[in-house]
Amino acid sequence: MAAALPVAVVHLDESCLGNGRPGDNPGGAGGLIELRTARGIERRDFFLHAPATTNNRMALAGAIAALQLLAQKGNRLRLLVVSDSEYLVKGIREWAPGWVQRNWTRKGGPIENLALWQALWQSLDRHEAQFTWVRGHAGHPKNEYANDLAVRAATVQQTSSGVVPSEFPAWLDGQRAKGRYREYDPDLAFDAVAGPLADGRRFPVAEGV
Repeated sequence: MAAALPVAVVHLDESCLGNGRPGDNPGGAGGLIELRTARGIERRDFFLHAPATTNNRMALAGAIAALQLLAQKGNRLRLLVVSDSEYLVKGIREWAPGWVQRNWTRKGGPIENLALWQALWQSLDRHEAQFTWVRGHAGHPKNEYANDLAVRAATVQQTSSGVVPSEFPAWLDGQRAKGRYREYDPDLAFDAVAGPLADGRRFPVAEGV
């Protein structure tokens, strides 16, 4: 009997400064990675930037980066990706399977951001991955933190050197000093998701985790 895969949760967000305006709009994406090890729950960050992009492109780029970074050294995980991008979550769950069946075509015309969708689809093979949506800017601490990573990456145009130690604990302490999230336990929140994920639960499109 094969050993159970390690479980991880990734909270993603994206940013594009001036999204939709004429000209080059800088963007960023950021992710908070959580996984349980023998030492307890470990957290890591990653972030990336682009000088001229859109929110949708950065959402796709962030998801691709998460899957590929976590697959380094041949690692394979049972993974839940949590994003506030409906474009990303509905796209990978509802639209992309049909596009693949039709050889990456759709009835309504060319697929926007086709190369990124194809790269994301290929990256899915590296893990047992699920995607679920959470409402953005609604007070979800880990989504808010991922948003801050993305905005900073867009603003300073910086990409992390792979996966780096997380600044989430310090960020959360700073938020609590301002009176926010004082009752929030990030470890309990992780376990509430990771336990069902490890047991094989299928998460809905919109979970609100």
